[in-house]
Amino acid sequence: MTYVVTEACIRCKYMDCVEVCPVDCFYEGENMLVIHPDECIDCGVCEPECPVEAIIPDSEPPAERWLELNREFAAAWPNITRKKPPPPDADEFKDATDKYEKYFSPKGGGS
Repeated sequence: MTYVVTEACIRCKYMDCVEVCPVDCFYEGENMLVIHPDECIDCGVCEPECPVEAIIPDSEPPAERWLELNREFAAAWPNITRKKPPPPDADEFKDATDKYEKYFSPKGGGS
């Protein structure tokens, strides 16, 4: 089992999860984070830290869609090991739906 980041992270990108990860398996895109599934040690400490519940175990049904996206973009985006401030408009997007179709950016890096 591994953990994955879902679309709830898009345009919110709170980074409380990055602070607690013991193996630095988070990677930063322009407007979301992903977890490298081959680096994640399944400790689960990141999951409760996410204020928008964007992190789920890959054993949950919605995770199937996100596992390959996390794998693909973890290979392309830069590793992040320290918490940064969320985007200034993050709170406006935390309850938004269909964020992948509307807002996902494949660009790496970020704020």
